[in-house]
Amino acid sequence: MESESPWHIDLMGSYRHKVDAKGRLALPAQFRKALPTDLVVTVDNRDQALRVYDPKDFNRWVEQFLVDCFGKFDSSNTQHEAVKRTLKARSMPVTVDTAGRISLSKAQREKVGIDSDVVIVGNTGYFEIWDASSFDHATEEIDLAAFMR
Repeated sequence: MESESPWHIDLMGSYRHKVDAKGRLALPAQFRKALPTDLVVTVDNRDQALRVYDPKDFNRWVEQFLVDCFGKFDSSNTQHEAVKRTLKARSMPVTVDTAGRISLSKAQREKVGIDSDVVIVGNTGYFEIWDASSFDHATEEIDLAAFMR
C-alpha cells in the first residue's frame, strides 16, 4: 500500500530562465498553476541553490530537518534553537506577482552564486533555483546508470 505524500504540491521538470536586474524571476507556467501566491524562499543547507516552498511545506521541512539532526526538537536546548533560528533567518517570504514572478533577495542570490541565468528544478514538494553553470556542473557528475543493478 502506497503512503500518502506529505507534500501539498508535486513539482517536476527543469526550466532555464533569467533573473532580471531587479532580482525578479518568472516562474514556469506549470508551477504557477500548482503553487499558491505566497511562498517561502530559503537557501539550501549546502549553500548550492535556493529552495522555494509553500509556507506549510517550508515549516514541515524545518521540523523534519531538526528531527533528522537531533532525533527530536527540544525548544529548551540552545543548539536546537540556534539551528532553527538559522534556518528561519536564511528564509524570506515572497509573493507571486501578477506577471507570475517572484523577487529573490540580493543576499540569497549572492549566497548561492546566482547572477542571471538559472535553472528552476521541480523537486516534489518544492522547487530549486540554481545558477545555471552550477546546476550543469552538479548534474554532469551524476551517472544514474551507476545506481542500477
